[in-house]
Amino acid sequence: MQFEPAFLKIAPGDTVIFVPTDKGHNSEIIADALPAGGEGWKGKINEEISVTLTAEGLYGYKCLPHFGMGMVGLIQVGEDISNMQAIQEAKLPPKAADRMEELLQQVG
Repeated sequence: MQFEPAFLKIAPGDTVIFVPTDKGHNSEIIADALPAGGEGWKGKINEEISVTLTAEGLYGYKCLPHFGMGMVGLIQVGEDISNMQAIQEAKLPPKAADRMEELLQQVG
């Protein structure tokens, strides 16, 4: 139960397309895990969703049905990582928190 890839580094204005390859998944922003000025998203179960990210910073996202199992991902947009601490302090289930910490180690 993980996104592939689970970490992306993109440029402002790039579009990310989430494609559910198995049934029962979605992609949505984790509350409090996006940069100032960033827009969140909430995809429907089993449906592809495209998001264009323009605000620089870190975006933490999840698969809602499998959040407790640690199905989270992280997108770094540009070079600004000033909201890293907010993501580290976000309330996540234990497995999701462990996985997010692994993903945050890839930021740079």
